[in-house]
Formats: sequence, structure tokens, C-alpha cells
Amino acid sequence: MQAQELRDFVLDKIDDLKARDVHVLDVSKKSDIADFLVICSGNSKTHVRSIANHVAQESKHAGLPAIGIEGETDSEWVLVDFGDVIVHVMQDSARDFYQLEKLWGHP
Repeated sequence: MQAQELRDFVLDKIDDLKARDVHVLDVSKKSDIADFLVICSGNSKTHVRSIANHVAQESKHAGLPAIGIEGETDSEWVLVDFGDVIVHVMQDSARDFYQLEKLWGHP
């Protein structure tokens, strides 16, 4: 699956669980790690964990298992790594603190 198709798949799955403030950053020219970062917010630790788990489960069912998942224990910030696409599901406090969009040069 192409990176753009994977990105669109991820966006569809995070929308299933009503993730908020979704941003997609094209980092293909800035990083060799991934082509896209998908950043979104959840309302609580439970919501953040549910969004991340839903994306991971649905991708596995589609034959595209995640390479790794980090942060599920605390669920302030859960990262789901698909290689070309990295999903960051964050609570508002973590998102305000780390400001990933600014870090990657996006307003």
C-alpha cells in the first residue's frame, strides 16, 4: 500500500472514534523516518487509548499490522508506527506541551 493510501486509511479509522483536531504533516522531505505524521487529540486517556487501539486493530485486519505501539500504559500520548505513516494520538495537555506541529515546521 502506498503511503498516501495508508494515510487515508488511518484518517478514516481515527474518524470512526471521533478523534479531534486532526492534522496531517507531510514530512517526506524533512525525514527519512516517515512520509506522513498524523496527529490527533482524544478527550481522555481512555479515548486516546481507544483511538490508537482501533487504528492498530483495523489495520491488522486489513493486512497492514503496525510496526509498533508506544505509550498505551499512560495514554497521554500513544504512538502507532506504520513505517511510512506515524500516528500520534494525544491528550490536549501533551499536545500543547510537545507542539509537534511547530517542531516539524507547520503552523
